[in-house]
Amino acid sequence: MSLYYEAAKFLMPSDEQSGSLKSRIFNSQDLKSQPKQIYALVAEASKWSSILSEVVTQSKLLQQERKLSPGISLLLVHDLLLSKSGIAAPASHPLRVAVTRHKARLSAELTKIRIKRGFTSLDELRTHLKSTTGDYAAEKPLEDTLLSSKAKGWPHPRWVRMNTLKVRQTDQFQTLNPDYEIVKSLGEVLTASSGEKVFYMDRHVPDLVALPPHTNVSRLNGYGNGSFIVQDKASCFPAYLLDPRPEDGPCLDACAAPGNKTTHLVAILQGHGLEASKSRVWACERDKARAEILKKMVHLAGCDDMVSVKAGQDFLQLDPHKAPWNAVWSLLLDPSCSGSGMVDRDETIAVTLPSNRSDNKHNKVSRKRKRKTTGISNIESSSHGEAKPDTSNERPSSPGNGDTELSSRLRALSAFQLRLLLHSFGFPNARKISYSTCSIHAEENEYVVIAALKSEDAKEHGWRLLRRDEQVEGMKSWHRRGDIDACRDVSPGNHSLNPEDIAEACIRCEVGTEEGTQGFFVAAFSRPVEDSRCDPAGLNGDRNAPSGTSELIESGAGDIMAPEEWEGFSDSE
Repeated sequence: MSLYYEAAKFLMPSDEQSGSLKSRIFNSQDLKSQPKQIYALVAEASKWSSILSEVVTQSKLLQQERKLSPGISLLLVHDLLLSKSGIAAPASHPLRVAVTRHKARLSAELTKIRIKRGFTSLDELRTHLKSTTGDYAAEKPLEDTLLSSKAKGWPHPRWVRMNTLKVRQTDQFQTLNPDYEIVKSLGEVLTASSGEKVFYMDRHVPDLVALPPHTNVSRLNGYGNGSFIVQDKASCFPAYLLDPRPEDGPCLDACAAPGNKTTHLVAILQGHGLEASKSRVWACERDKARAEILKKMVHLAGCDDMVSVKAGQDFLQLDPHKAPWNAVWSLLLDPSCSGSGMVDRDETIAVTLPSNRSDNKHNKVSRKRKRKTTGISNIESSSHGEAKPDTSNERPSSPGNGDTELSSRLRALSAFQLRLLLHSFGFPNARKISYSTCSIHAEENEYVVIAALKSEDAKEHGWRLLRRDEQVEGMKSWHRRGDIDACRDVSPGNHSLNPEDIAEACIRCEVGTEEGTQGFFVAAFSRPVEDSRCDPAGLNGDRNAPSGTSELIESGAGDIMAPEEWEGFSDSE
């Protein structure tokens, strides 16, 4: 029965789950059942869930069998009525018995629903569902999923970063997987036919490989031993933009789990000549369970000796003036955000769970990461200090839940993101900071950056934006820059903050483009080594820039709330 218990976990939305259904299952540790079997069951049950939930509800199965949960009942009824092999459990198992003794009633309800929907046979209903939801248990041909119109966007490739801590030469991907052929453009990867084995070496981020959307990365040679790391292209931008050097001081990843960016920092340092025996990266993770995932990633990547994981450590509780934090040279900040730019490969799959009352409306649950039911009230009250906000890295509500709700959440998130950034400005030896989100909203991006530039902290410590011409080559050549309209909105008539220059210094990625990225934002701050005080705007030499965040808050530009209390971090990788 472990198959059904484990599969049920992936039916329900969870704060601990991120990424596509397939990646969540195949990347899970300590599964007793085969990941492929779990994926097939969850995908097929999801496809049938709107019908099976009605079958379970109308049969009053949950009322009569109290030991069954909605998720378990959905999976068991699916296999009882629709799987050729039936329920994969011993005939005497209590949960199997609890379902099979109601088989006649369940079958009758399924027949009634089929007839009511106008289908003459179960095969006809199955064909209809397959045509409307797709066959998620199998690898879909790209021709069936390719979004040809510009309005719908391009398919998203699979990105893997070659781990140069273990693989010395970036062309090792083809050595590991000789049946793959290199192509000259990303477009050839995006439009590859089903089964076509091609890859593209990215021209912006070193050691990054693009694979066709239909690629099952878990089947590639090198997947299980850390030779490469599955990481979206945009997610590689923060560490690459930070570009730490061995001659500088230590790096600090403020919100490190699951560890993709942390291990990328180490790879960059080693690429610049860092000796493997030197510990140069601190990785903080407030959540102890996620810190265990971080440790596993660090070990898999082969950088235990170079990373010091601080499990359970809240970044905002660090005292920048105490050792070892007073020696930190560069910081990578990728805080909780709305997640509005995230790519979800299974976003069209929704699960409808049965109710334990026949007169209830069915409870439709999407496997997109949703906020906790109390999250909104917590966030709204956080401005008054009445409750801790829920700042887990989840998608915002759908438009149907109202713009007011989303605006409130963005105000709360941006307030904490700003507090995080201002705290990082206080590290006395720090000279470079990257700030990133997987959000498309200016409230979490340009508004936060400009609020930070206007702050007393930036003026006191001499922080400015890293200009485009100062950025590492791959980021300098990236053509999507910050939102100029958003920059103008936040600093109207403020000549000390040039909106055009600020936008040029910021980097954006858009989902659904021919560049194959998720929605993302990143900017870097710097200050001269020889002078700890400089223009906080750092773009036009005007030292009379307004300081503090109160002006931004009082003017309503960006509508950023004053922060009250921090609830920790989550990662968007």
